[in-house]
Amino acid sequence: MSFTDKVKNKVEELTGKAKQSVGDATDNERLVAEGTAQEMSAKAKQAGEHVKDAGKDARDALS
Repeated sequence: MSFTDKVKNKVEELTGKAKQSVGDATDNERLVAEGTAQEMSAKAKQAGEHVKDAGKDARDALS
């Protein structure tokens, strides 16, 4: 995963957390749900990229 992708995913995750916090503070359930979905999406992207990186590392180790 490139550094840029890591930063984008982290920003998306933090944006989701911020939406959740604002939603909690304002009793806005839609914003909380939107923030949760955004955070989970970012974490899923990060996990997928970690799997790709591990595969590349394993392939490189066998070469």
